[in-house]
Amino acid sequence: MALKEVEDIEARLKKYVGKLVTYAVLGILLLIIVFGTFYTIPAGYGGVLMTFGKVEPTPIPAGIHAKIPLIQSVVKMEVRTQKYEADASASSSDLQIVTAKIATNYHLTAQSVPQLYNDIGLGYTERVIQPIESECVKSITAKFTAEELITKREEVRQEIKTLMTDRLQQRGIIVEEISIVNFDFSSEFNDAIEKKVVSQQILLKNQIDLQTIKVQAEQAQATAQGQAQAIQLINDQLKANPNYIEWLKVQKWDGHLPYVVGSATPFLNIDNLVGNAGGNVSATP
Repeated sequence: MALKEVEDIEARLKKYVGKLVTYAVLGILLLIIVFGTFYTIPAGYGGVLMTFGKVEPTPIPAGIHAKIPLIQSVVKMEVRTQKYEADASASSSDLQIVTAKIATNYHLTAQSVPQLYNDIGLGYTERVIQPIESECVKSITAKFTAEELITKREEVRQEIKTLMTDRLQQRGIIVEEISIVNFDFSSEFNDAIEKKVVSQQILLKNQIDLQTIKVQAEQAQATAQGQAQAIQLINDQLKANPNYIEWLKVQKWDGHLPYVVGSATPFLNIDNLVGNAGGNVSATP
């Protein structure tokens, strides 16, 4: 093969390879343009559009949108309910060390997403929520004694929620709910509480026993008063009518004479009951 023919082949190959490279570059550029121009913000997210790294103030809603490839970029931030849970150490008003585990349900407002990203970025839980939650827990806990943190738990929770809501709302973070998962105290305080509970239980039992004794005594007193009143009534009847005992015997008598009675005491003194109508008649054995 002549030298000239070889050179022609090499030239054609170079030209062919050059076209392939050109087509490949154009294809890549076309893909970049197609896939880089259109983007999607899924439901539950807000978009942050940046031009050469500068955050655009207008939030991007969910849906399909277009941007300038290689010039603009998009960051997606979740605006659905999220949960943050952490431990916070504090001191009660009576200087007891308290460790509180607080769970916070929150969400970002779509309008605040660009500013929040511009000021803080994606690490807003560690940079904003965590320190504010810790400060709020310390501030509210210091208003209550350690015992009140237990007995007034709902009041404590509500005050922490109110304070956190006011603080985080300024950043476009909306607090939905606050839960106090747990309060942990020192072992000395736990022992003191346990002893107090036992003492209260013993005191309550003693009060119940004392109340029972008091009721029994009142019942016995009432019974004694009733008996005394009955005796007094009989005495009054006897004073008014000496035949009252004989009348009671008649009321209680079943019509049968007893098998044994004393020789000197009649069973019924008919004279006393009927007067002189029938003379002196006594029932004797």
